[in-house]
Amino acid sequence: MKHILGTTALIAMASGAFAGGVDRSGQSVGVIFEEGTYAEFSLGLVNPDVSGTLGGANSGNVAESYTQIGAAYKWNYGGDWDAAVIFHQPFGADVDYPTGTGYPLAGSNATLSSLGISGVAQYNLDGGMSVFGGVRAESLEMDVTLSGGYVASGDKTWGFGYLIGAAYERPDIALRVALTYNSAIDYEIDTNENIAGDSTTDVTSPQSVNLEFQTGIAADTLLFGSVRWADWEQFQISPIGFATANPASPNLVSFDDATTTFSLGVGRRINENWSAAVTLGYEEAGGTPVSNLGPTDGSRSIGLGSTYTEGNIKITGGARYIEPGDATTTIGANFEGNSAIALGLKIGIQM
Repeated sequence: MKHILGTTALIAMASGAFAGGVDRSGQSVGVIFEEGTYAEFSLGLVNPDVSGTLGGANSGNVAESYTQIGAAYKWNYGGDWDAAVIFHQPFGADVDYPTGTGYPLAGSNATLSSLGISGVAQYNLDGGMSVFGGVRAESLEMDVTLSGGYVASGDKTWGFGYLIGAAYERPDIALRVALTYNSAIDYEIDTNENIAGDSTTDVTSPQSVNLEFQTGIAADTLLFGSVRWADWEQFQISPIGFATANPASPNLVSFDDATTTFSLGVGRRINENWSAAVTLGYEEAGGTPVSNLGPTDGSRSIGLGSTYTEGNIKITGGARYIEPGDATTTIGANFEGNSAIALGLKIGIQM
């Protein structure tokens, strides 16, 4: 079944596009379950088409294309102990309202970018059980320009948190169930606003819980899936100058609800070298007005992937078609009928 697993992981990487809040990577620690010493590199490209209307004005496509990069290294360092270092880009947003459309926010744009490095150690117990935990270092930085003349930038700032989890495995039927808790992380971002000068903006990235599972259901066939809950109610960006000038709506970005994202798929080994998988994704819409800097609510998706294995090298390609959920923004604009394509490539080496 291990040939199938590369395909499932690659499709999961593409699932972060338009997940709840500004989620992008999904924060999986699945690499810790690879055999022996293992390294991987992944690259994703997401091309969205998101537009809305307000009155007779159309916003144009406001969602910028973006790339996702990931890498990981896993090893056994004696007896029942394993460890991994994981690099990813956990959160992000790229919004740009085109000029010349007559839309109220034409000329507004915002970017939020992040980096994450996690160190994970796992101890394997008897009976297929294991426990794991580690530390997470993650950074955030931001730039915002609003059509009314407001400009703000936030310097790259690092914060620190932790993760803990447990897993149960039965290799004879390719069964694994893993539960991971990621702590919230607090940031104090040095911010410059054209209306208020320098200040500090407090931001908290959300705590989250990941449940990931797989099991063989027939010869050379694997059922897999995940459930991710993220507490996006914790996350808001409220620079001092903006909040003071807009007391009725002091947040540049905020979310009213936690989100739960589901994924379920089937993978099959075709022959000694090839395997393939298909997966479905779903996130329920919150139904409340959303930020103009993130005008979607929930999502549905379907993904396809294939892995080619030769010796100790696995090369995986995958694609996902995503329908971001319809949304009404805080200024009353309607965003509907939108879509995105996510592509991914991953190379894994068993050493």
